[in-house]
Amino acid sequence: MFEGKKIIAVGERDGVASPAIAACLEAAGGRVVLAATECFV
Repeated sequence: MFEGKKIIAVGERDGVASPAIAACLEAAGGRVVLAATECFV
């Protein structure tokens, strides 16, 4: 599904962090070009 796609992964500090999202998307064949974990208050 994500094979050959470039992905920006934005995670949340109190939720799912961006490294976890990036790992899942890379396993699905995507290429993570930016991963950031932010605090949305």
